[in-house]
Amino acid sequence: MYSNIVKPKIIVICGPTALGKTSAAINLASTFNGEIIGADSMQIYRHMDIGTAKPTTDEQSCVAHHMINLVDPDEHFDVRQFAEMGHENVMKLYARGVTPFVVGGTGLYIKALVNGLFKAGRSDTRMRNRLKEQARIYGADFLHKRLSLHDPDTAERIHPNDTYRIIRALEVYELTGKTIAAFQREHGFKDNRFRVLKIGLYINREVLYDRINHRADAMIDSGFLDEVQGLLDMGYRDDLKSMRSIGYRHLVDFIKGRCSWDETMRTLKRDTRRYAKRQLTWFNADPTIVWKEPGQIKEICRLIKKFLQAE
Repeated sequence: MYSNIVKPKIIVICGPTALGKTSAAINLASTFNGEIIGADSMQIYRHMDIGTAKPTTDEQSCVAHHMINLVDPDEHFDVRQFAEMGHENVMKLYARGVTPFVVGGTGLYIKALVNGLFKAGRSDTRMRNRLKEQARIYGADFLHKRLSLHDPDTAERIHPNDTYRIIRALEVYELTGKTIAAFQREHGFKDNRFRVLKIGLYINREVLYDRINHRADAMIDSGFLDEVQGLLDMGYRDDLKSMRSIGYRHLVDFIKGRCSWDETMRTLKRDTRRYAKRQLTWFNADPTIVWKEPGQIKEICRLIKKFLQAE
C-alpha cells in the first residue's frame, strides 16, 4: 500500500514500565535533532500526570513531546485515533527535517502507528444505538458476556467495563459475520508505513520489579493520592476507563474506604509488576526489536546513526 511513497524514518524506543524510557529518549532525541511522539495509552489524558509517569515540564522543555494531554479523563480515545494522529505528527516532523522518536510502552499503539490498522467496514448508527441502549439497561458486563460467545479472543483483551470497545466489537461481528480478531489476523499489521528502527530497553527482571516498587512509593511521595482525590473532586466517576487503570483504581478504592492503605500499596505494586510482565511478553514477540540496556547509550547512538545515514 505504501510501497511507492517515500517512507520517513522513525525510531521506536519501547519496553516495560519504570525502565527509564523517557530519560533515555530525551537524551537520544537531543542528540539526533528529534522530537518525541508518546505511545502511552494513559499519558493521553489531561490531569493524570503523576500516576502515568508523564514527562515533567522540565523534561518537555528539553525536547518537544507530542501525543500527550490530548483528552479529558471522561473522553473517548482509541488506538485508531492514536494511529491517525500519530501518523500526522510523524509526517509533520518529517517535513520539518526532525527525527521522530516514538516512545512508550503501549505495544498496540506502536504497532498500529507503524503498520496501520485493518478496515472493519462502516459503522451502523442504528445498530450502535441499540447496543448502547442495551448497555444502559443491562450493563456493560451483559454485552461483554455476549461478546465472549462470539469473539472470545477479543473479549479476553477488553475490560468488561470498556463499553465502547465491546460495542464496536459486537457491531463488527453483527455487520460482517466476522470477528475483530479474525480481521486482525488477516491484516497482520502488514502495511509498512515507515522505515523503522525499534530499540527495546530491558534490565534484569528482579531489578525491574524493585524499580517498580520504589517508583510506586515515589509517586505517593510526589502527591499521587492528592491527584486522584482531585480527579474525583472534579467530578470524574470512578468507573471511567481512565480511572480504572493501574494506580488510579487502587487509590480510588482506598479513598472510598474499600481497601486499607497497606493492601492498596501491595496490590498497586503487584499489578504494576504484572503489567510489566505483559508488556515484556508483547514486545518479546516482535523479532524486529533490537534489545539494549538503558545504560548502553553510546551503542544505541551508533545504531541510530547508522540507521539514519543508510539509504
